Amino acid sequence: MKTAQLKGLERIAGRRVSPDMIISPELAKEIWTVALELGRQIGVLLSRSGQVEAVMVGDHRSIMIPSLKQFRSSGGRLKGLRCVHTHLSGEDLSEDDLMDLLFLRLDMMSVVKMDQGGATRLYSAHLVPQPVAGRNWLLLPPEIPSQQFRCRDFITSLEDQFAKARPVREIDLGRDRAILISVTPLSKGKAQESMDELVELARSAEVIVLDTVVQRREKINPRLILGKGKLGEIMLTALRLNANLLIFDQELNPSQVRSITDHTELRVIDRTQLILDIFARRALSREGKLQIEMAQLKYMLPRLTTRDDALSRLTGGIGGRGPGETRLEVDRRRINDRLGKLGKKLKEVSREREQRRSRRRKKDLPVLSLVGYTNAGKSTLLNTLTKSTIVAEDKLFATLDPTSRRLRFPEDVEVIITDTVGFIRNLPEELLKAFKATLEELHEADVLVHVIDLSNPRCGDHIRVVEELLRELELDNLPCLKVFNKIDLVAPEGVAEQLRLHEGVALSARDAKSFGPFLDRARSMVLKKWQVRREEGVGVEDLAES
Repeated sequence: MKTAQLKGLERIAGRRVSPDMIISPELAKEIWTVALELGRQIGVLLSRSGQVEAVMVGDHRSIMIPSLKQFRSSGGRLKGLRCVHTHLSGEDLSEDDLMDLLFLRLDMMSVVKMDQGGATRLYSAHLVPQPVAGRNWLLLPPEIPSQQFRCRDFITSLEDQFAKARPVREIDLGRDRAILISVTPLSKGKAQESMDELVELARSAEVIVLDTVVQRREKINPRLILGKGKLGEIMLTALRLNANLLIFDQELNPSQVRSITDHTELRVIDRTQLILDIFARRALSREGKLQIEMAQLKYMLPRLTTRDDALSRLTGGIGGRGPGETRLEVDRRRINDRLGKLGKKLKEVSREREQRRSRRRKKDLPVLSLVGYTNAGKSTLLNTLTKSTIVAEDKLFATLDPTSRRLRFPEDVEVIITDTVGFIRNLPEELLKAFKATLEELHEADVLVHVIDLSNPRCGDHIRVVEELLRELELDNLPCLKVFNKIDLVAPEGVAEQLRLHEGVALSARDAKSFGPFLDRARSMVLKKWQVRREEGVGVEDLAES
């Protein structure tokens, strides 16, 4: 551009208009004149005070709005900026203009056009709290810049409408307010089942669930997961409900997280990260904290994307000057170093556990291990059996740290009963690897007790998930007793049907009077397993006196 043209743009950048106007007639004419001279679209971003915050120069057909991170980014409010630009061919507000209005949460999007008589006209659109005729915006009648309505009062009124559309709520005490999203090719029933579980995970993480969105797509958008139009609807819902977090049921790669974040200016996490956060909250033991930290670092490592040469380490001396390590490289090295230290500590934990198991074997005490889907009632069953007080809540992953207690059967047979972390479908691989030391306890079990929540309508699917994970952990060769829990919440016919389909016993973990069949079967299986050990030549004393 020529010097005179650059000076013209600088003059525009120094302008200020009345807060009651979308744009002043003088500034509208000036940007139109410069646009005609350059043959390019010209646009300005105006604050509510009327100050020109940015001048944009595009090509003949479009402009590119710069990053607005330095401006207000609260999920429940408009951006506080309005965009006014030119259309050289006299076209109306385009689809791109309206998408920018939606995704950037602008106060208003306006186009300056000049008619054949040389008079300028202003065509504007703004967002609405509720869709009108299926659209999330409303087009205003064309106006002459010198005869505009009171813009500042209009925007204030519009933001008040958004505030009134938000649901009445109690104080959230700093809790995240999330919209849950699932994009899947699965059937409607399977998709809803997965979403229901994501809602429970969010509840366990103490997240307030404002809305859920399930979109069935045969082909997933590789960049934004869902379509741009659907993402725009979610963005407006977030604006209306004052959401600050999007949780996806599918695992997202780093570029997808970055793209969705750039479009919505909301925090974005996936199901894996949500589960990791729950585990980080619940881990109490030193071992559990080490395992969770390792899983989180492994998850984070491929997602380090920031490259900042301005903060790079400079080295001194001839031949040593240069950019040195970038911040990204330093972060990666530190994470790898930390993973190495955690690996050594977990090996120590594994050795300590092996020593405890060795002492246990010397005492000739058989081991019962409780396994099952998360929130099936394993901890409650252990508490009632052994009169313990370990944490047991109606939440997913309420208990993480393995717990062992002694249990004496009525016929003087004493065993060790162990509670382990619950399973869930699509358990993150990082967690499965990190919890290897904990899950090693299961390999020492003589009998697995598979606890099943009979009151859950999807208990059949939960049984399959647990059995698949046991096969993956090479534990499917151990004797397994299926225990159907929560019979007090199910009709007797339903209990009988499940016992007919699956060989097992039924009980209520809260009612010790219902434990008779379970104790008899468990004792019988333990004695049978130890009888096999004796026949194989393992020196074991009799467990029960005849």
